Amino acid sequence: MPKALVTLLEHAERQRDQALALQRRADEALSMAVQQQTQLTAYRQDHQNRWSAAFSQSVAVPLLHCHHAFSGRLHDAVDLQAGQVDRARQTLVKRQTDTLEAERRVAAISKLMKRRSDAISLHQNRQEQRQSDERSARAAWARNNEPGRHGW
Repeated sequence: MPKALVTLLEHAERQRDQALALQRRADEALSMAVQQQTQLTAYRQDHQNRWSAAFSQSVAVPLLHCHHAFSGRLHDAVDLQAGQVDRARQTLVKRQTDTLEAERRVAAISKLMKRRSDAISLHQNRQEQRQSDERSARAAWARNNEPGRHGW
């Protein structure tokens, strides 16, 4: 196999391996972002439940303002985390696409190398067959042209 094709295949395999590593990292980042979003959402719900029970009793106005401000920041945090999850999903999709392209390149180069190898083998087999046929023809000619064979 030509050294250039082997080098090209090695390079494509390294790129594929890098793409796979990036895809794994993107998948982990998405999992972590989703987990954090789940925790924030659960905390927000828990916070709302606790304050709903507290509001059934009388609450001081400054404490009510504090709760309102905290609830707003918590809601903003949940929204911000939802944006992080969306970006992480987009990144994962991009990494999956990159990995697929890298795998296609490796497959295409491997297929080219196989076709070339098959063509070389076929050429060698035909050349060996030609040589064998030529030897057989010479041997047959030599047998047919032996002195005394035709009664001469």
